[in-house]
Amino acid sequence: MLTNSYIHLPGIGATTERKIWDSGIKSWDEFREEPHRAGLPESKLRHILEGISTSKEKLNARDHTYFANNLPKKEHWRAYREFRENTIFLDIETTGLSPYYDEITMIGVHGSDGTKVFISGIDLEDFPQALEGCKVIVTFNGARFDLPFIEHHLPGVSFDQLHIDLLYPLRRLGLTGGLKRIETELGLSRSDETTGLSGFDAVRLWYQYKRGSQAALDKLVRYNIEDIQNLEIIIEMLYTSLIENAYQ
Repeated sequence: MLTNSYIHLPGIGATTERKIWDSGIKSWDEFREEPHRAGLPESKLRHILEGISTSKEKLNARDHTYFANNLPKKEHWRAYREFRENTIFLDIETTGLSPYYDEITMIGVHGSDGTKVFISGIDLEDFPQALEGCKVIVTFNGARFDLPFIEHHLPGVSFDQLHIDLLYPLRRLGLTGGLKRIETELGLSRSDETTGLSGFDAVRLWYQYKRGSQAALDKLVRYNIEDIQNLEIIIEMLYTSLIENAYQ
């Protein structure tokens, strides 16, 4: 999808991009071969051709920051396939909803290097290591919750990655509500150990662990891991549908 996107180019909006798509052009390379098919003014064609050259250079250089800074945030999902091998799926657990009054209890990260949960009081401060080489972060409601929480509690962390907050693209497909509800709609199941658990249970399990229950921590870690692993399943399952929806 990224290589048939134009909305990241300066001065190019959704209307122009739609006109290019409606002309039957399916990639940057096709645009370069037959730019006049798009039916755009000559000056705009030259501008887009220059933008395509820059975009191809940045993509070949694996420069995710160019696309992170120029794609509208709601369209970051378009870059998923191109940067798939440098993607992590992220979810945090906390003691509450406020980054000012509550604490992060753990940060779960899942990607091509495996799955890791960083736990408060054990190794939470090592979380920045998980961002090394990361070009895309996938979350659910992470724009409003996970990433601001992390930035508040780990001041040395800043995010320059493309960020795919699945909450928003999934709404375009008619999938609303929380992650657990969407999993159910898609037919995804959880382990017997974590089925039915909610964010409130995650808080309860943390405090049980702090009172000495290792079993509670183990269950909370399992719950977090299933969150991040299901994020990967969901985007892989629905990515083609997101592309089809964009072209409609």
